[in-house]
Amino acid sequence: MAFGLIVGTLVAVPSLTWSAEPAPGKQVEQTLNIADDQSIAYLLYLPKTAASATNAWPLMLFLHGRGESYGPLSLVGKWGPPRMAERGDDLPFLIASPQCPGKESWAQPRQQKLLAALLDHLIQTYPVATNKVYLTGLSMGGYGSWRLAADHPERFAAVVPICGAGKPEDAGRLKQLPIWVFHGTEDKAVPFARSVEMVDAIRAAGGTRIKFTTLEHVGHNSWEAAYATPELWTWLSRQSR
Repeated sequence: MAFGLIVGTLVAVPSLTWSAEPAPGKQVEQTLNIADDQSIAYLLYLPKTAASATNAWPLMLFLHGRGESYGPLSLVGKWGPPRMAERGDDLPFLIASPQCPGKESWAQPRQQKLLAALLDHLIQTYPVATNKVYLTGLSMGGYGSWRLAADHPERFAAVVPICGAGKPEDAGRLKQLPIWVFHGTEDKAVPFARSVEMVDAIRAAGGTRIKFTTLEHVGHNSWEAAYATPELWTWLSRQSR
């Protein structure tokens, strides 16, 4: 499907390539080509439950950490929601898990524009419930989640940044969003204090919809505990913009 797309100053007609046709309950590799030098590769998972006019799919955008930048696209399935999809979990979301090149990072403007373009493409291509778009990421993806949520708070029903960092001055733009933060107290890669300062800033700005799970004696890998928390998935399913 071709369509006009405007993201910031970027105007293009995207095209799509894939290694396999999307199918319910299956995760496949795809690439969205936006311009000659603008593309984003991602894993795409479609729920097993068929969508309908009255029952569209929730959409989850997952942003991986730095380690998954260096290798094939399949490496993105090492952690988090795409890992759950790979092992056959029955997930109620359409899940897009893009890959960030090693020379860039999710929080940089170029990648942020590509993520916005990917969201636009998915919403225009699949039966997505636009009031149930969720954003989550770990480590570098946590940074990217904070940035994308602050720049586009109107797009998301909930955000789950894990062991990442944002800018406290964005608190006013984030205070209305349901956010659940996870961070390990012994994190040496991204200090625990970076999540504390974001949570404190949002609460000081009047935010009352933010949750913070402190993982005592846990280092950088706080994402395994976070995504294994049953209450997280129950909470997400209740969030609607």
